[in-house]
Amino acid sequence: MLYLWLKVFHIFAFVAWFAGTFYIWRLFVYHTEAKSQEVKDTLMIMERKLYKIIMRPAMVVTLACGFGLFSIQWHAYSKRYWIWLKLLLVALILGQHFLANYYRRQLEKGEQYPSKKFRMLNEFPTLVLLFIIILVVLKPF
Repeated sequence: MLYLWLKVFHIFAFVAWFAGTFYIWRLFVYHTEAKSQEVKDTLMIMERKLYKIIMRPAMVVTLACGFGLFSIQWHAYSKRYWIWLKLLLVALILGQHFLANYYRRQLEKGEQYPSKKFRMLNEFPTLVLLFIIILVVLKPF
């Protein structure tokens, strides 16, 4: 029963984490394209709250429940290659998570970036999510 509850909270948390991940890069696009300082200030508040109140806690719960699931099923998972590839993809998303915080702080300081950069970074989690779902559902190897 613990395994199923961990799975429920893992799925719930990763949906919230990815929703925040998709949205924060879009906020950065709006931020870099905003002409008004008032709009930029509003976006900074939204970015900070999204990252600290939604994304960070969702990431922690996702990882905690995921490692709980992994440890419960260690004997089955450790011999399958798909889980190791999934963990590599999770590491990449973690990297992008912390990269978002870096850019959030830089934008707060007034740094300027081309919006195209954030548009491109916005596409990355979509691909990673697709590959993670394929691995988890199909367990190809």
